[in-house]
Amino acid sequence: GGCWTFDSAASLDASLMGLPSGAEGGAGRVEIDMAGIEAFDTSGAWLLRRTQEAFEAGGATVTISGVADSYQPLFQLVVEAEKEHPEVERDFVNPAVAALNRLGAMVFDAGREGGQLLNFLGLTIVTMGRAIVSPRRFRVTALVNQVEQTGFNALPIVGLLLFLIGVVLAYQGADLTRQFGAEILTVDGLAISVLRELGVLITPILVAGRSGSAFTAQIGTMKVNEEIAAMQTFGLDPMEGLVLPRVCALLITLPLLTFFADVAALVGGGVMAVNSLDITLVQFVRRLHDAASLNQFLVGIVKAPVFAFIIALVGCYEGLSVGGSAESIGQMTTKAVVESIFLVIVADAAFSIIFSTLGI
Repeated sequence: GGCWTFDSAASLDASLMGLPSGAEGGAGRVEIDMAGIEAFDTSGAWLLRRTQEAFEAGGATVTISGVADSYQPLFQLVVEAEKEHPEVERDFVNPAVAALNRLGAMVFDAGREGGQLLNFLGLTIVTMGRAIVSPRRFRVTALVNQVEQTGFNALPIVGLLLFLIGVVLAYQGADLTRQFGAEILTVDGLAISVLRELGVLITPILVAGRSGSAFTAQIGTMKVNEEIAAMQTFGLDPMEGLVLPRVCALLITLPLLTFFADVAALVGGGVMAVNSLDITLVQFVRRLHDAASLNQFLVGIVKAPVFAFIIALVGCYEGLSVGGSAESIGQMTTKAVVESIFLVIVADAAFSIIFSTLGI
């Protein structure tokens, strides 16, 4: 009797758990009389149902009497819900086997992703070929807009970061060369490291996080809003209207950004060297002229178009792969940045091996 509701569920649970089961109590028949219950909700119905099952599991025959008409549907609903959603016993899985399964699934997904990205690369090249054959299909307005977004608007962050990196490189190089009394060699290390590697590596990483993610978010939002489907309905090719302008814009802007980044890093290193080392501005410029040869500059700048193509390709591909939810946009944007940076570093390592083999 009393209130069998959520508020009294804790005390009722303790009392019911103290009851002996049918076999332990020596009872072959148990009757549950609900005539004295004054208030009843789902919690009380579940406690009664659990008690009934406990006695039945002990071998007793259980009958329920005195159920008010107003409580009968609720109790029956709890019984039916338990039958529809029985407790499922989960099979034990060895943790080592589960880890191996996850690793295999990751490898399989990576292979499938690589194949689809390769297919998208082929489709992009075909689209570029069509635009070259028929220039009227190319959207110059979209190209100019993307050049502004990916190039001009990125100058402040690229310049500031590479300027600070140049300062850091000069400080670190000076600490090493000072031990041998050859602070002037700091300029050589700064010029070679910036022109060959750091300028052309840090800039694409910044662009991947800034412009590559923007490509994915913009195209993904258009897909969620069904704007891409509307374009196709009107006979417009999303590859020509969305992908091609972004790819071509990044092919134009990233080499220019890399050149700007190289200059900013060298200026930063020069400011540090002139102010902190016993090097005059004339000495710095002269030493920089001797160390920064055209070959060093070309080795770095030739990588920029390749990195630009990788970043734009991955960003647009992941944007077109967005599902029908806003959550998918965030997932694909993160995925695009990670994949772009990973592929850029892999490509940079491949360039280093090739140049080293060729003696460049």
